[in-house]
This record gives sequence, C-alpha cells and structure tokens, in this order.
Amino acid sequence: MTVIGRWVLVTGMLLVAAATAQGQGEAQNSAFLDRAISQSKADVTITVAVPSDSETRELFGVPLYKRKIQPVWLDISNDRESPITFLPLGLDPQYFTPIESALLGAGGAGKADATMRKFFFDRKINMFIEPGENRSGFMFTQLQEGTKSFNVDVYTDEDQLVNFTFFVPVPGLQLDHHDVDWDNLYPDEEVRALEKDDLIEALEAMPCCTTDKKAEGTGDPLNLVVIGSVDDVYYAFIRAGWDETEAISRSSLTKMGKAFVTGSEYGSSPVSGLYLFGRPQDAAFQKARDNINERNHLRLWLSPLRFEGVPVWLGQISRDIGVRFTAKTITTHKVDPDVDETREFLVENLAYSQALAKLGYVDGVGAASLEAPRGNLTGDPYFTDGKRVVLWISSQPKDFDDIEDLDWGAQPVR
Repeated sequence: MTVIGRWVLVTGMLLVAAATAQGQGEAQNSAFLDRAISQSKADVTITVAVPSDSETRELFGVPLYKRKIQPVWLDISNDRESPITFLPLGLDPQYFTPIESALLGAGGAGKADATMRKFFFDRKINMFIEPGENRSGFMFTQLQEGTKSFNVDVYTDEDQLVNFTFFVPVPGLQLDHHDVDWDNLYPDEEVRALEKDDLIEALEAMPCCTTDKKAEGTGDPLNLVVIGSVDDVYYAFIRAGWDETEAISRSSLTKMGKAFVTGSEYGSSPVSGLYLFGRPQDAAFQKARDNINERNHLRLWLSPLRFEGVPVWLGQISRDIGVRFTAKTITTHKVDPDVDETREFLVENLAYSQALAKLGYVDGVGAASLEAPRGNLTGDPYFTDGKRVVLWISSQPKDFDDIEDLDWGAQPVR
C-alpha cells in the first residue's frame, strides 16, 4: 500500500472511531497529515506528522497541549525480510502512555471514562512490525511547540539499530524568524566570500557589541560566530535542546506575564530586540531552566560574509539570572556578568549534541575585567576576555573526539 493509501486508511479509521467515542468532538481534523514527512533507510520507511493544539483537541476531544502532552503520529513500513521493533524511548524517554494521556487530558481519572481510555489505547503505535507490514498510530510525548525534533529508532533482528531524525514544524506559534527573507537580506554586491585570513580580519573588525534601534548605545557583547546554512543552524540548536522564540505579540506577552507572575517556565518566551546591521536579531533561541527568570538565550544575525560558500552569523549569548518589565523595552533581562562562561557552555552543549565540526577564537569584543566591568544597554555589568568563539555547525552527527580545535592565535583565557 502506498504512503498516501495508508494515510487515507488511517484517517478513515480515526474519523469513524472518534465519531462514536463518548466525549469526543464532532468535528475531526486530519489536516495535520498533509504536513507528514517521510524518510527511508535500510528498507524501512518512517512517516511522521504532528497535529497542532487545535487539531489535537479535535482529534482527541481533550486539551492535551494544556497538559503538556503532544501526540506524534507515525507510520512505520517494514520492507525487510525480517521483523523490526520500534523503540519508543528513542523518540521521547519521558513519553506518556495512552491511558495516562487520556486521564491527564481529561483532567483526572474520574473524568476519563472507559470509552475515552479505550479510544486513546486503540490509537497507539504498535512496537512490532512484521516483514512486509506497516503499523500506524500515535505516541504521546512531551510538548515541544514551534519545531518538533525527535528521533525514531527501530531495531532489527540482525542487531542493527536504524536511526531517523525528524524536524517537524508545528503550527500555532508566531516564531520570530518566520518572517525573515533570508535570500534578500543583502544585495548581491554586499555579499563577500572570504578566505581564512580575510575572514579572521573581518570578524575582528565587526562591532564589539549590540546596540539599540537608534544605534546610540552599547549593549551586550557579540561573542559568538556561527558558520552554517539556515537549516543546519536551526536544526543544530534544536537538536541541542534550544527552543525557538515567539515574536512579541499580545498572545506572547500574555503568556510571558503569566509566567513572570507565577515563576513558571515559558520555553518560547520572546526576547527583547537588540540591534546589529541596522536591524533586530534575525533569530533567537533559548534554553529554559526552572522558570522564566532563569534561562540561557542567544541572538543571531546573518552577516554578509561567506566562508567556503557557507553563511557566517554573528551572535550574542548570555545567561539570564532575572527578568523585569520596563516601560521602554517591555521586558529586559538581567545577565550573569560572566558572559564567557555562557559562551563556553554553548561550545560544550553543541559538542555533546554532536552538532559541532570545528571551533576557533578571534578577537573583536574587547576585554573587560571583573574589577572594571562594562555595562550593557540596561546597565547590567559584564566582564570578558574579549574573544569571539567561531563554531562550524555539522549537518551530520559528529563525535566529540572528531571536533577540530583551530588555533587562530586568539585562544581564550582559561
């Protein structure tokens, strides 16, 4: 059966079953299957799709996203001559079982009757797929809005692990980078292809720090350079556990205010706009901690530089140790003064997530000591050895021992 045929069959089964289940919504939404993504490897084909919040409510009749539960639909086709086994832990080591999802989604055991529990249970993906067979169904995972990243691992009877990695856009969030026209940020005559020595010189000549909209102040240090394509950069940071950020809007400000008051986590919280090249950041990522007041976050600007045909980004990374609202900028962050520590955190983070191919260091920020720190736009002090780390993103998993450490004569102070 073709992939399209399987979609039609599974969708029809979902619609019929859902229409008869007590407590389920009348209108069922299968539009999420139009966004399905397929990969094939070693005679195994995996097709995945992730319904949005509203689509999930229509499919299951309860607010799973509100309970931090996100269904992932899988279709696994085994064209091998031997059985394969799907390994759920590879997709999400803290996944929810179907009945657990029904109970949590309904708001408690007393609100999820036997029909609802069976409805969820019947929709689960089967782990075992015989030769020439395909299995379709849902896994219930931890919520990850924006771009959902996960692995799908299957195990063969030849003791072979076949691994697939997916990055699936999920509608719902207004992400800050979705409106960027990457191909037209710079006219052709401004784009510069540089060799190594010229690249180092150009990076050292870049501004030391971010600024404000009027280019009148000196902000956080630009201590980060990333070399990689748009897709590779996004996938690398998402794979390393960084969240995309929402654009500032009424909805995101409401969620941010609630998180600020309650001290809860808001993984896609907007970041304030800092300026370089006459514009606010092109993209921002954050790694949330226990609450909105504590997070690592970074901003990236695509520069007009190219190295070996690959885009060069300039960026700023810092660690939030507090968040406060202001009349001027809506929200601002209070940074840990030791910005070099956060810079090195990113190096290790990308290395451990196998997303880093090479790294080096250049000057350009300017040193500031602990005893005589500099200040950013909101008056927060920081100290630094003045170096920028240059990170080459790897589109393929890179072992820790294979990362090339370049000595460009500007090694950081240890």
